[in-house]
Amino acid sequence: MFKAKKKTEERDYLADQFYSLRLVQTSASLKRVTLWLELIFGIFILFLFLPWTQNIRGSGRVIALNPADRPQEVPTVIGGAIAAWHVQEGEYVEAGDTLIQLREVKDKYMDPDLIPRLEQQLKAKEEAIVAYSEKIQALSRQIEALQQSLEFKRRQVDNKLRQSNMKVKIDSAGVQAALVDEKIARDQFDRMKALYNKQLEPLTKLEERQNKFQAAAAKRIEAENKLLVSQADVLNAQIEQSAVVAEYMDKISKARSDKSTAEASLYDAQALVAKLRNELAGNRIRAGYYYITSPQSGYVVKALKAGVGEQIKEGEGICTIMPDGGELAVEVFVRAMDVPLLSKGKTVRLQFDGWPAIQFSGWPSVAIGTFGGRIHVIDYINSPGGYYRVLVKMDTLQDENWPRQLRVGSGVYAWALLDDVPVIYEIWRQLNGFPPALNNMPDMVPDKKNKEKSEKQEDEDSKAS
Repeated sequence: MFKAKKKTEERDYLADQFYSLRLVQTSASLKRVTLWLELIFGIFILFLFLPWTQNIRGSGRVIALNPADRPQEVPTVIGGAIAAWHVQEGEYVEAGDTLIQLREVKDKYMDPDLIPRLEQQLKAKEEAIVAYSEKIQALSRQIEALQQSLEFKRRQVDNKLRQSNMKVKIDSAGVQAALVDEKIARDQFDRMKALYNKQLEPLTKLEERQNKFQAAAAKRIEAENKLLVSQADVLNAQIEQSAVVAEYMDKISKARSDKSTAEASLYDAQALVAKLRNELAGNRIRAGYYYITSPQSGYVVKALKAGVGEQIKEGEGICTIMPDGGELAVEVFVRAMDVPLLSKGKTVRLQFDGWPAIQFSGWPSVAIGTFGGRIHVIDYINSPGGYYRVLVKMDTLQDENWPRQLRVGSGVYAWALLDDVPVIYEIWRQLNGFPPALNNMPDMVPDKKNKEKSEKQEDEDSKAS
């Protein structure tokens, strides 16, 4: 150290003696600047090799995780005019509390005795159905009786026709016998006449044979007349058979026609009864919609209709209810090119509007005022604008709880954290427009067991969201 000090004194002495030596000598201030530059450059080189956490940025808003806990618009089921308000904006209501009272504006429903009148009409039509049913049963019995009578008459006429046919056969046989008797009498008369002409027999015997011949001819004529009468009876029986069938078929057809008319009237009455029951039930239900109640407990956020007497259409909203309680989540929208790098369970850092924060996206450990979360759901389809929606839940295991003052709809900025890489690699990636490291991508082709488990979990998450 003494030698170095002595050497420095000699150099200073020479510099004082020689001007040219003083010109080429480096000043102390320049040495300090050089030292500082070297120190900064060294720090910068070290900075380039520091670990940097890659991330995916997105923005969104705070929502309720369960759809039932999200703000909902209370609609009117029926149209009408506002009769009275029973709540105020910002008021807390329980499920079933009356929000608004309506009065009727359609003349069709203004009758105060509308339901009793419909009940009377329904009762009358039900009694008409009973009467039509009894008439149909009576006509069915009448048709059955007519069919039985037709069968009886048909058998009776058939028996008469058979008797007439038998009589025709008997009379035909009688005619044949009479013809035979007439022929025999004629032959005997002819022989007797021949004998009389030869004067072998007396005239009295000839006259006797002639009388017998004439009697046999008369019997033949009588038998033929009886046969004609029998044949006429057969024809009359056939005519009577056709007349009986026609008569009873006419009565049966008329009874069936009356039965069909009664059945048609019965069906019309049944259709009208169904219509009246539907209308009666609809009016009873409609009477219950004059008072619009809260579907669940929560706060009346905004009245969409104001005043008394203002008319509301069917399905139009009257106010918005913000349910009380429920688990909060963050709805973040990310670019389509970043979605393959995300998976369920990844860590996300969140910055909420209204909470001061200092965020170093590459060094989440030194961030101040941010809160942790984990990806819960990744949509399968994109939202308007080409962005994909990602739901983030609060990470209660590894981070502090989200602020209690958070409200649904608050804005939020999110950083989905990926792997750690050197700063120099991140700068190089950003300059070249490359995506983050590919080893962050989730498995795209999982095995069958994991795939089924993943699909089951995703279905449950989708139902929950």
